[in-house]
Amino acid sequence: MMIKKVLVANRGEIAMRIFRTCRVMNIPTVAIYTHVDRGALHVRYAEEAYCISANREDTSYLKPDLIIELAKQTKAAIHPGYGFLSENAEFARRCEEEGVIFIGPSADIIKKMGLKTEARKIMKAAGVPVVPGTEAPVTSLEEAKALARETGYPIMLKAVAGGGGKGMRLVRGENDLEAAFRMSRSEAAHSFGDDSIYIEKYIEQPHHIEVQVLGDKYGNIIHLYERECSIQRRNQKVIEEAPSPFVKKETRRKMLSIAVEACKKIGYNSAGTLEFMMDKDQNFYFLEMNTRLQVEHPVTEACTGVDIVRDMILVASGNRLPYKQEDIEFRGAAIECRICAEDPANNFMPSPGIIKIREAPEGRNIRLDSAAYAGFEVSLHYDPMIAKLCSWGRNRESAISNMIRALREYKILGIKTTIPFHLNVLHNQTFLNGAYDTTFIDTTFDKEDLMRKKNSDPVIAVIAAALKHFEEEKEAAARATTVPLVGESLWKHYGKLQMAVTNF
Repeated sequence: MMIKKVLVANRGEIAMRIFRTCRVMNIPTVAIYTHVDRGALHVRYAEEAYCISANREDTSYLKPDLIIELAKQTKAAIHPGYGFLSENAEFARRCEEEGVIFIGPSADIIKKMGLKTEARKIMKAAGVPVVPGTEAPVTSLEEAKALARETGYPIMLKAVAGGGGKGMRLVRGENDLEAAFRMSRSEAAHSFGDDSIYIEKYIEQPHHIEVQVLGDKYGNIIHLYERECSIQRRNQKVIEEAPSPFVKKETRRKMLSIAVEACKKIGYNSAGTLEFMMDKDQNFYFLEMNTRLQVEHPVTEACTGVDIVRDMILVASGNRLPYKQEDIEFRGAAIECRICAEDPANNFMPSPGIIKIREAPEGRNIRLDSAAYAGFEVSLHYDPMIAKLCSWGRNRESAISNMIRALREYKILGIKTTIPFHLNVLHNQTFLNGAYDTTFIDTTFDKEDLMRKKNSDPVIAVIAAALKHFEEEKEAAARATTVPLVGESLWKHYGKLQMAVTNF
């Protein structure tokens, strides 16, 4: 069954990213929106758009019945993007029952891989190394204590029904277990409607490595290599890159082979991501599988030339994958920075408001996935990520240089953003050396950044620069036996002074 129209059950930059591929494929698009998003770019870009708000206060996109009805009414397939309904097995099943094409894997696969304990069992049976831990939900504090002693501290408490850092707690000793157990279950219930949690052994100095896969309904599976996702803040990814600067060639070959074989055994189709934790000795363990498009997919596309959304649509239409593994050539390196409406100087507090000025970076080897524009209001009701900025280079150093240039060009006024934070990370020597792990931001970088702030007050920099120029003018005046006016001296070099302060 060919897909002739696509409804994106999402908003913002990911809706725009999917719509753009649809336009290249000459497939008409359908947008959904809430009253808050009535002026959003994805609403204006699509050929059709439908408001799903019951009233002005209704900000929810989680309306499976209404979305399926709109898909049937418009004769559209549904692409869920990420978040919202993207890994909701019941939603995918309803689509199947109602005769609506769901652009993603089957409901059965989503269900199996969505329950983390079940996914661990499946992957273990498929021969994939799994982090030591429980294979069933932990039901009581007493059971948690017993299992933690058996596994050995430190441990991680994780939500059975979800990911994205929600419900996740690191516990280094039994004295901390009770509070962490209570908070983990509470957050899991709030985020996923299921308070079930499980225990996993915590890997010291861990690297978060993920493998992108693509499969069709005829048993063909390929990988698109790996991504390094260890730059995280509070268990949330903030910067991703491909390839990983940490993974060795032989480890990469083994990990990619295992990922593909596991997906063949479970009959996976569509785009998916296997996430691994890797220790300092290159031992890797399966964490979870995301049965959807990932936020960080642009770095993989930049290095392979593959349009993952296009292939998801082709596979959902019943087509075979258009290439084999040997057709995939990995070139260069790519980095992605998640640009969020948050204030890095104020503990990353959300920064809602109206974007007054927006100047986007341009030029070679830069990709910007965004739905922001001057005049757009960033709402507190949704995720603070407003854009994904991706750079490519012939090597990692080139990709970093291109990203730094792009970040410096990127101007957003009216709200605070994480652009300054990304620039600080990309200038950090530990990052430049590729020697970071998942603890980098919350430990090493934050401490180094605090010291930089103490030693680099911009007010002091301005005063110092002004005094330096003034002293130089006095010396020059003395040599010329003519003393210039103070104001004349300072204004004469104002451009240089401004440049010095800007580059400080």
